[in-house]
Amino acid sequence: MDFTPGQTVSLSVIKVPSKVSHVKTLQRLMRMQPDIQRGLSRVAKARQGKNREQARGGRIWVARIRATKLIRVAPGETLTLFVTPQIIPDLRSVSAYLQAA
Repeated sequence: MDFTPGQTVSLSVIKVPSKVSHVKTLQRLMRMQPDIQRGLSRVAKARQGKNREQARGGRIWVARIRATKLIRVAPGETLTLFVTPQIIPDLRSVSAYLQAA
């Protein structure tokens, strides 16, 4: 696949990578979508006041709640990205698992 900066591409996952690093790259690219970013911000705000505080050694200790995962890498999942020069190497590294939608 050929990616040029400034274009918007719609991609579909055709198979799940076996390497963990490629799965993480796909997750990172999927999190760049504006609607996913809005959802992540919304659940982060909802999670904000729910941290568990307790005294530990005479100080307040905060046990933070884990972040919510809104995306999953599975065949058929689609993503729409605005291509920038910074993400072109990531797109090329996982292009074997993506297909233009």
